[in-house]
Amino acid sequence: MEEAGIYFMSVSVESWSGKTKSDENFPVGSILIRSDLRPHIHAFYNFARIADDIADHETFEANEKIFRLNVMEDVLIGRSDEGAPSALELRQSLAQSGVSPIHAQELLIAFRQDAIKSRYDDYAELAAYCRYSAAPVGRYVLDLHGEDQASWTASDALCKSLQILNHLQDCQKDLTLLDRCYLPLDRLAAHGTSIEALRASALTPGLRAVLDELLAIVRQLNQRAAMLPGHVKARGLRVECGVIVNLAERLTEHLQVRDPLAQRVKLKTFDVVGSIFSSLRFIP
Repeated sequence: MEEAGIYFMSVSVESWSGKTKSDENFPVGSILIRSDLRPHIHAFYNFARIADDIADHETFEANEKIFRLNVMEDVLIGRSDEGAPSALELRQSLAQSGVSPIHAQELLIAFRQDAIKSRYDDYAELAAYCRYSAAPVGRYVLDLHGEDQASWTASDALCKSLQILNHLQDCQKDLTLLDRCYLPLDRLAAHGTSIEALRASALTPGLRAVLDELLAIVRQLNQRAAMLPGHVKARGLRVECGVIVNLAERLTEHLQVRDPLAQRVKLKTFDVVGSIFSSLRFIP
């Protein structure tokens, strides 16, 4: 590992899957955000995207993933300047904006967990994972805008909703490519099914019941998330939050009536346009 460390530090530990912000279910640093803040959001996103790609790499062993993520944290907080360009870019961004690196560090906690944990016993474990895999994103954006931490509760609910929705969208792909399943094992057992049912070409009644239970939780999260725009003072961010809340609600509806094993369930152009128009009420 020492030799690997020397090699990685002389090159880069980063590995990019090719995914960009256009692949996400939500806007990332859109034109609704103040122009001077957009580069900071893009720097945070690039860091998170690359760290996530390392954690999800199909051929890296767990120890290699963790080593690479540790190098990213070393560069992020200034213990090193080499090996992770996106972390160095984010470090410089954080120095300019005055935002703490804690949000990026918390994301790394989730990505390290992805490297070693592939099953979740119950919803409590899944919720704990979302605290580090999703909530820091919203908290970072709010901090960047100088918003009050009172907005964090609704933001955390929105981020958790989006994370669970993504898990449901990708439940088959996660298992096939990464041998990873975020569906709580106790809920699968309660409905007489198992992880192996995810390999089928369509949802079984048991799997459909598990998804419906999780979607019921997501609907509750969406209700709490709907309070977020009311907490946000920055006009552009307030509208963007409204758009994202509406997108989460629309994706929830799609997953309620469609089968993620039989087809890719995703947002359509009309969902985005409709969400934008629905959120114009937050402009004043």
